[in-house]
Amino acid sequence: MPTEREKMIAGAPYVASDPELVEARLRAQEILARYNATAPRETGTRDAILRDLLGAVGERPTVMPRFACDYGFNVRAGDNLFVNYDCVFLDCAPIDIGDDVQIGPAVQLYTATHPLDPAERRAGIEGAKPIRIGHNVWIGGGAIVLPGVTIGDDAVIGAGSVVTRDVAKGAIVVGNPARSR
Repeated sequence: MPTEREKMIAGAPYVASDPELVEARLRAQEILARYNATAPRETGTRDAILRDLLGAVGERPTVMPRFACDYGFNVRAGDNLFVNYDCVFLDCAPIDIGDDVQIGPAVQLYTATHPLDPAERRAGIEGAKPIRIGHNVWIGGGAIVLPGVTIGDDAVIGAGSVVTRDVAKGAIVVGNPARSR
C-alpha cells in the first residue's frame, strides 16, 4: 500500500493531513524561516540552507527572500537559477527547472490541485500535477504557472501571465490565460 507521500508525488489523490506530510511541511517551514532570515551577504549560508531544503540544485543558485514552498524536496533546479523576491512554489508534485532559468518577483508555481466534488474536498483529499520548466526560460514577475504545465526551452512568460497549458520551445506567451503573441 503506497504512503500518502508516495501517492502525492505520483499524482494520485492523497490526504494532506497525513502525519508524514504534516511533518515534512513543518520541516520545510523551519528551514525557510532560517533561509528568509539570512542577511544579504550570507551567500554561503543561503546556499547551504537551500541545498538542505531543495531536492536538488545546480551551481550558482540565487533565490531571493522571501521564498516559500510546501516541501522543498520536490523542487529540482539546474545551474544558474535566479528566483527573485516573494516567490511561492507549491511543490506537492515535482517542479523541475532547467539551467539558466530566471524567475521574476512574486511568481507562483502551483502543482496542487483539489477535487471538484465538495465531499472529497471536505474529506481532505488533494492532488498534484508536476511542473516542468526547460532551459533558458524567463518567467516575468507576478506570473502564475498552473498544475501540469510544461514550459519549453528558451520560452518567455510575460509578467502577470497565467499559464494554463504547455508552452512550446522558444514561445513568448502573455496574458490571462497566457497565449502566444
